[in-house]
Amino acid sequence: MRKLLNTLYVTREDAYLSLEGENVVVKAESEEIGRFPLHTLEGIICFSYMGASPALMGECCEMGIGLSLCTPYGKFLTRCDGRSRGNVLLRREQYRWADDPKQSARIAAMMVTGKIYNGRAVIERARRDHAQRVDESALEIASLHMKQSVLSLQRTDDLDTVRGIEGEVASVYFSVLDQLILRDKEYFVFKDRNRRPPRDPVNALLSFCYMLLAGMCTNAAEAVGLDSYVGFLHRDRPGRPSLALDLMEELRPCMVDRFVLTLINNRIIQADSFEIREWRCHFKRYCAKTIVEGLAGEKARDHCPSLFKGKSILGVGPLSSVTVA
Repeated sequence: MRKLLNTLYVTREDAYLSLEGENVVVKAESEEIGRFPLHTLEGIICFSYMGASPALMGECCEMGIGLSLCTPYGKFLTRCDGRSRGNVLLRREQYRWADDPKQSARIAAMMVTGKIYNGRAVIERARRDHAQRVDESALEIASLHMKQSVLSLQRTDDLDTVRGIEGEVASVYFSVLDQLILRDKEYFVFKDRNRRPPRDPVNALLSFCYMLLAGMCTNAAEAVGLDSYVGFLHRDRPGRPSLALDLMEELRPCMVDRFVLTLINNRIIQADSFEIREWRCHFKRYCAKTIVEGLAGEKARDHCPSLFKGKSILGVGPLSSVTVA
């Protein structure tokens, strides 16, 4: 059984990550503000201009720790991966299944089924908890349509049909997502899913959190020896981690969409956290930090004070993460 480890988020923009022994050391203005044993980590995501040392990058690759570098505004820059791990026979079987249309359709259908189930759970929770504040009839119609789509998935072994059902369900789900936004409706409005670039605050939040989830899924696939670039629902495309995107599908509603709704409805993210320039919605400098701190949860020193030597360190939270702010 594989033990799930921590993800280290570094949101301080002047932080520099280096290697000392078997520890990642976080420094800012030549002062050490954090030190973390590498054997406790499975991923590092750094939102800093300074980045990381080549020695740390190499050690992360050797130990199978995913290291992702982003700008302080949350734009993804690059990711360091080591050599492939695990059993080559497992990857060969993965390639055979990916080349078999019926096997691909069967696996893709299970992934889409999970996505529909979790999407319905988000909608049903809103109906249960906020019946007086949402259009309950619209949510009920969307939920029933999604439920019927699961039956259609069980009757097909054609990959194009599975993709068609997934696209239709996504359209129905996103058509009622705006109903679940309960505060600051004059600013946080969701009309449709747009990206590359996102053109409104809600889509900017979704895209940023999907990027974080994609990194987690890539790490998970590579950690067990699978090829994260060979998928089933998402087909091969150079530079695209198709299997990671497949794994994301059923996790999007429960791990990202609900989290984004919480950020908005609990006023963790405010309307002044964004600016729109040239048809693109940009985070302000501190917004990515606020999101990651929301992921991390409680203060780390309350859980494991011996790991830390610094003042502004936020801690191990519900997603098994550590944040250095």
